[in-house]
Amino acid sequence: MDIKPIRTKADYRAALKQIDKLMLAERDTPEGERLDILVTLVEAYERKHFPMDLPDPVAAIRFRMEQSALSPKDLVPMIGRLNRVYEVLNRKRPLTLKMVWRLHRGLGIPAESLIKQDEGRRAA
Repeated sequence: MDIKPIRTKADYRAALKQIDKLMLAERDTPEGERLDILVTLVEAYERKHFPMDLPDPVAAIRFRMEQSALSPKDLVPMIGRLNRVYEVLNRKRPLTLKMVWRLHRGLGIPAESLIKQDEGRRAA
């Protein structure tokens, strides 16, 4: 196997072309093993060069609401009274730790997304 590290954009593009050719490779074959290795290398390169930032807490909540067809009323058990839910969704009130845990457990939203500081609320 002539696999090498991915260090440049050209290496990255070449690896993607090879992956494209190997996409239908059977598992536990030389081609399948080559595909696994190339995918691992590409993922490492992408993690380093194209990091994905977590969404802000309100965006994460709204996304989960949309996915699960939830209304603000459905968040009352996790956030509190309906007016408090609207305050959070309109960025007028930050999440408390208790809210974060309830949203994490109740809706499966990653806690990392819920505790991320809102850009508009950061101290200058």
